[in-house]
Amino acid sequence: MNEVLAVAIITLLAVISPGADFAMVTRNSILQGRKAGLLSATGIALGVQLHVMYTMLGVGLLIGHTPWLFTTIKLCGAAYLVYIGVQTFRQEPHVRVDLHAGQPVSAWGAFKTGFLTNALNPKTTLFVVSTYTQVVHADTPLSLQFGYGLFMSFAHWAWFSLVSLFFSHDGLRGAMLSMQRLLNRLIGSVLIGLGGTLALSPMMH
Repeated sequence: MNEVLAVAIITLLAVISPGADFAMVTRNSILQGRKAGLLSATGIALGVQLHVMYTMLGVGLLIGHTPWLFTTIKLCGAAYLVYIGVQTFRQEPHVRVDLHAGQPVSAWGAFKTGFLTNALNPKTTLFVVSTYTQVVHADTPLSLQFGYGLFMSFAHWAWFSLVSLFFSHDGLRGAMLSMQRLLNRLIGSVLIGLGGTLALSPMMH
């Protein structure tokens, strides 16, 4: 039971801490609407499963003990965030906005953005690998290990779905879209800053 409680607490703290996933869901919810935000949240949840799967297969140990491999993942994630940040920063505000119809956006595009943001996020890599290597024991049943992974994904999906519902609310979204140029600059700068911080921070000892 202590193991279950530890995984639950670590997961909840990791989920609600601000980071790249939060910035991406906020961006998509405000600029593209509720559907895009919810699809991004679903992509993030699936991205968590990718980290869980390679960790359970033992690749997580390889990543944890191979600095160059972790650095490669970190730099790819940082570059992706900077790219999205630059695109957002340069995006011109729409002349007219239909808050009920939402902005035209590919469902696959919104899902893929959420998935790649999480899959390439070194914060999630560290979270999943450290949880499974430090908290989960060798004698933990495989079914329970899978259960932990599903809980991690569900927690991410639930939290970021709530974030999407909040930031895509018509009143709030309408107010933010009225300041869209400034908002684009702000969100773009945050994403670029996150990418730069990830690329420069010493995350391996």
